[in-house]
Order: sequence, then structure tokens, then C-alpha cells
Amino acid sequence: MKHRSLFTDIPPELPQEFFEDILKTDSFRVERIVSKGHITPENEWYDQKDNEWVLVVEGEATLLFEEGMKTVPLKAGDHINIPAHARHRVSWTKPDTETVWLAIFY
Repeated sequence: MKHRSLFTDIPPELPQEFFEDILKTDSFRVERIVSKGHITPENEWYDQKDNEWVLVVEGEATLLFEEGMKTVPLKAGDHINIPAHARHRVSWTKPDTETVWLAIFY
């Protein structure tokens, strides 16, 4: 059994978003994501084959969904379930502190 915190082993510099699988099976995956001012590149969209439940553990972010160009602001404790193939992007993350996400793909 391995015991860790979501807040440890974060790289001191984040030139790109940091992605780390925490747990992975054939049917689901748990991922830690750390952002600091990162966004999805312009005109790019996530279009995932799996459903994704995402929780902002620390920090703040805004998601943009292509359908209706709907924005969803998220702060620590907020979570959202994103259906498979719901095209979305990260349009903002807090630039001066880390935003720590926990994502479950199923």
C-alpha cells in the first residue's frame, strides 16, 4: 500500500500542465492534473472517448464547452461530470498559484 498526498511531488516549475496517473485499471483511470495559468491551446478541444468526473481540489479554473459556448467557473471543492465526446477546453486557470485537479475517467 502506498500513501501519498495530492499536494506532494508537484514540480517546482510548471512550463506545461502536469499530468499524473494515480490509479489505472482496464475500466477507469484516476489522474492528478496541476495547472498554473495554463489553458488549452486556442482552437483545440478535448474530445474524449470516456466520461470524465473532475474535481478542483485547490485553485480556480474555467472550462468552456463548445456546445452553446458555455463557460463553467470552478473553485476549490467544485466538481463536474463531463460526458464522453462533450467537446471542452480549459479557458483559464489561476496564474499565480497551482490549480490541482482530480479527474476520474470511466
